Amino acid sequence: MLISEFARATGLSTDTVRFYIRRGLLAPDCNGKGGRNPYQIFTAEHVQTARLIRMAQSLGMSLKEIALIGEEHRTGGISRERSIEIMSDQLARLERKAAELDAMAGYLRAKLAWLNGGEKGPEPDFAAYVKGGDAPSCHA
Repeated sequence: MLISEFARATGLSTDTVRFYIRRGLLAPDCNGKGGRNPYQIFTAEHVQTARLIRMAQSLGMSLKEIALIGEEHRTGGISRERSIEIMSDQLARLERKAAELDAMAGYLRAKLAWLNGGEKGPEPDFAAYVKGGDAPSCHA
């Protein structure tokens, strides 16, 4: 498939696809047609790679990290030990993010309860939730 079809299939803009190519995240095949700028041909494997890139980004990995891992994979594969290291680092990152989201959800629950309760008692303190400290009770 050509770049426009690939962009539709992945939900990426053509500019993003070109950016991924420049960064070495995607390496489409060239069919030799198109003169000075040969057509780039994308496969189902490229679609899967693009989806993995987007997923990794949404989980907090930088494009630089993704590119380095991709390069390791292409130049000889990734050892079991390296896979464990990458996955352990990512799991720790996700667990920190989950704790942050949990703290924010706790604050929002407390704030809603306070508002729905007629704003009685002390207003929930945002700082108490984001610092990871014990949240004060907001029941009046």
